[in-house]
Amino acid sequence: MKSTRERRDEIRQLIASQPVATQAQLRALLVDRGYAVTQATLSRDLAQLRARRAPLPAGGTLYELPDAPNPAPLLADLIRSIDDNGTLVIIRTTSGAAQVVASAIDRAQLVEAAGTIAGDDTIFLAPARSVPAARLAKRVREIIKQPR
Repeated sequence: MKSTRERRDEIRQLIASQPVATQAQLRALLVDRGYAVTQATLSRDLAQLRARRAPLPAGGTLYELPDAPNPAPLLADLIRSIDDNGTLVIIRTTSGAAQVVASAIDRAQLVEAAGTIAGDDTIFLAPARSVPAARLAKRVREIIKQPR
């Protein structure tokens, strides 16, 4: 039997490494990793970890932790490409990840960015007034730590 500490460490890792929208989804991920956990225990664990459901710009929520590490290395795994067309920055992600990545970009509050629009696997990122799209693309790459 695994300890409470090990289970909570696994919950931290799961929330930090992938989008987790519901307790049912988190519980299924834990079961896949060998943790038999009830919904009540999971609720207590989430409360103890001070996890909260953060709203996404396009609707819905995802769990996040107050002491979560910088998500940039994790986001890099979700991003397939970052390009610009002279006017906009176009970010291609893995299927279903665009809203998560766009939310992280919005939370970074880049002064070079005016706003984001996210679909399923594509993000359009508009540069702020007088900011070249190439400069914004470079800034996003720096934050995500992704090479050109």
